[in-house]
Amino acid sequence: MSAVDLPGDDEIRTLHERFAPDAEAFTLVWTHCRIICDIAEQLITDEDRDLVRAGALLHDIGVYRLAPGEAYLRHGLLGHELLRSLDLPEPLARICSHHTGVGITREDVLDQQLPLPPADYLADTPEETLVMYADKFHSKTSPPRFNTVPSYAASLARFGPGNTARFEALVTRYGVPDLHALAERYGHEVR
Repeated sequence: MSAVDLPGDDEIRTLHERFAPDAEAFTLVWTHCRIICDIAEQLITDEDRDLVRAGALLHDIGVYRLAPGEAYLRHGLLGHELLRSLDLPEPLARICSHHTGVGITREDVLDQQLPLPPADYLADTPEETLVMYADKFHSKTSPPRFNTVPSYAASLARFGPGNTARFEALVTRYGVPDLHALAERYGHEVR
């Protein structure tokens, strides 16, 4: 895939503005996506830089499509569907549906009765994996915050040792981003 197939930063921001239900949602999601892009770019090695950038900036666009009361877990799938409806490339859309947690297996969907079509939602490509990993280091909570490796690992414990092991393997593979400089830049706490 070439960079020509991918939307640029201005086009991506316009998509966020177009689909955000209000200015508050836009600011929260767009800022988070920019932060994830900053983190991913710190950690990038041989991944397709243009795809990582576009994927990081769009990974949470499905949040805007959530209906009131709809499970947040569905935002990745909704983002995937939205990007494909706009004729954006499948590898870009997959970043949306394959960035949740450290991956969701078909068995997870069935065993936990998750509100997703039964399928594997695991990061398969280097670009999907990098964006998924970078996303673990920032939360859109109120107030938004940065997550350290120990704080994110602790939050995974309730999902079983397999998830914790997948996260630890990602830490070994990519290392730990500099969150303190980003926290200062964006004014969000590091936990």
